Amino acid sequence: MRYINDIDIKGKKVLIRVDFNVPLDENLNITDDARIRRVLPTINYALDEQAKIILASHMGRPDGKVVKKLSLAPVARRLQRLLKKEVCLAPDCIGEDVKKMIDRMEPGDVILLENLRFHIGEQRNDPVFAKKLGQLCDVYINDGFAVAHRTNASVVAITDYTRVCGAGFLMKEELNYFRRSLENPTRPLVAVIGGSKISDKLGALENLMTQVDKMMVGGAMANTFLKAVNYEIGKSIMEDHLVEVARDLLRTAKKKGIKFFIPVDCVVADKFDAKAQAMITTVQEVPKEWIIMDIGPATTTLYAEALHNARTIIWNGPMGVFEMDAFSRGTYAMVHNIANSYALTIVGGGDTDVAVHRAGESSKISYISTGGGAFLELLEGKELPGIKALERHSS
Repeated sequence: MRYINDIDIKGKKVLIRVDFNVPLDENLNITDDARIRRVLPTINYALDEQAKIILASHMGRPDGKVVKKLSLAPVARRLQRLLKKEVCLAPDCIGEDVKKMIDRMEPGDVILLENLRFHIGEQRNDPVFAKKLGQLCDVYINDGFAVAHRTNASVVAITDYTRVCGAGFLMKEELNYFRRSLENPTRPLVAVIGGSKISDKLGALENLMTQVDKMMVGGAMANTFLKAVNYEIGKSIMEDHLVEVARDLLRTAKKKGIKFFIPVDCVVADKFDAKAQAMITTVQEVPKEWIIMDIGPATTTLYAEALHNARTIIWNGPMGVFEMDAFSRGTYAMVHNIANSYALTIVGGGDTDVAVHRAGESSKISYISTGGGAFLELLEGKELPGIKALERHSS
């Protein structure tokens, strides 16, 4: 796979697929522009090379319809401020008006195409739509790691209609860190997996069991493991049909000599509510009518000790219902423990990313991935369609 600095882009029309699907408030103001900032190195390199830069992204899920509140206009304004140069928002992402705008471009100009998902062909990986996108440029660069697991026209099919293809610096960084953490890690390698469902993370758990030295689980998915070892979990969220799968994972860990950690205590509540009555209890003493909401202080200490000698840590998924203050301590403690470790630390997944930023520890994490689904699919050992398309094109 080639990268943007391996390709002659001087004076050429370069279409860069980015992920500018940023959060907006009710007034359509951007509340977090991290995804825009992360691709600035690629855009600035293209500017230095005097390329004609065409940026393409989606926003939300308009399902092939024009939805005004999902316009990329706020992104164009923010990008203009970050680049300190004019960024023109095209009225669409394909069509004669867009082609005329691009034909008038001078080296160093920047155009942001309107939301790709205003066309149903984007998510259907439609070759006709992809061909129209490909005809806008001389060079295609994919720097949208967060959409690399999507079989979309601007991610996969477009590579069939563009003569020169490559990846940007963000994509390179994401893949390099992932390879360092899983393909050739400094050991002990520890995986911390949280979230609400084992079913969402099963592929990752099974794949990681072939590679890690230690595994820690938290969040509601840990309840299924607690049930697998015959603990009472009250009315907590769990997946009955995966209890035997959880037992198999614990048996596999024992057979392989992997240290598998499950919570030893928890914070429980009498209802799923931020103002619920809460208390700390061991996992052996969860009341039958109560709900497990977070890992407890003893588990936090246990996990901190287990992380002490780690040299590579991968974390995906919170330890509890951290969006409610009363049940956020386990997740924030994990943030601090991982941030203050001496390991290479890689964090992925939207909720985990949010927790790290809220805890004010993002500067101490070695790498925070921009991809939720893409990061998880790499943990599962899957090939990402966007990466596969670029590799196929390069070969």
